[in-house]
Amino acid sequence: MINVGIVGFGYWGPNVARNFNTTPGARVVAISDADEKSLLRAAASYPGVRTERECDRLLSAKDIDVVAVVTPVSSHFEIARKALANGKHIFIEKPFTASVAEAEKLIELAERRNLKIMVDHTFLFTGAVKKIKELIDDGILGDLYYFDSIRVNLGLFQKDVNVVWDLAPHDLSIMDHLLRMEPIAVTATGIAHFRNDLEDVAYITIYFPGNVIAHLNVNWLSPVKIRTTLIGGQKKMLVWNDLVSDEKIRVYDKGVDGLDSLNMESKEKAYGLRLSYRSGDMWAPRVTQVEALQGETSYFIDCINNNVTPKNDGHAGLRVVRILEAIKKSLAGGGVLVRLN
Repeated sequence: MINVGIVGFGYWGPNVARNFNTTPGARVVAISDADEKSLLRAAASYPGVRTERECDRLLSAKDIDVVAVVTPVSSHFEIARKALANGKHIFIEKPFTASVAEAEKLIELAERRNLKIMVDHTFLFTGAVKKIKELIDDGILGDLYYFDSIRVNLGLFQKDVNVVWDLAPHDLSIMDHLLRMEPIAVTATGIAHFRNDLEDVAYITIYFPGNVIAHLNVNWLSPVKIRTTLIGGQKKMLVWNDLVSDEKIRVYDKGVDGLDSLNMESKEKAYGLRLSYRSGDMWAPRVTQVEALQGETSYFIDCINNNVTPKNDGHAGLRVVRILEAIKKSLAGGGVLVRLN
């Protein structure tokens, strides 16, 4: 049995605690939160589980194997560092850390102690992302052209991070998982309407080798909630609408063929034309409906028991934080191009 301690029982902590506690082979044995009301809620939800105002005793407790860090990002590094130093595997809320330097230090410490890090990139465990990954890996879309994501709603404004650090990690982790490409540069623009240091609207462009481009729109000031991703490929194009209950993914046999893709005879016939348009059928692949967080916690327990490196490990978290840092620099420079390698 893997014993889990939860640090942070605010908005997301109860979901993490519930899923670890219902994962076969795991159980929650301790919960820590600095807020008294949150601790009372934890005690009512989990009678018999010990509760702590200060997390240090939990981080060093001999009966705890995994520490789930579900706190503001500014506190991630110090809590995770102490947990790793005490021999605990860590499950840590996104984004992984507040800086690349912090992420690298945690990865080095975990590898030195032979401990696992899992960054809570929950969307990787949804049926939709699993299906999209399958379609890309099977070559259904062909060579990829672009990744375009819109994640907007009204609120919830965060006190310690801007809209980029709050919302973009979802799409950046999905993008990283699906594209499996190292970005080469980033540009970003954004505006803070209520606090000068915390943008509430931002537009991000990410450049990859091979003419692949990504664009992210994140916004706390939208009158409607939109969660839509478009992925364009040479063979087919895909639209994922995460807010609908059926046909979450639609694959379109539509595209544009350049003259480079035509043979010489076709090029001669197409003399004077630059492009050939293709329009075929649309189909909606079946998407398994699962609770992503339950799949994620079960996967982490399996990784620990079988000594397997999680796909959303510290290095995956680092890749997201590296892009977030570049976005921060670009925002500060008014949209300047920031190179990543």
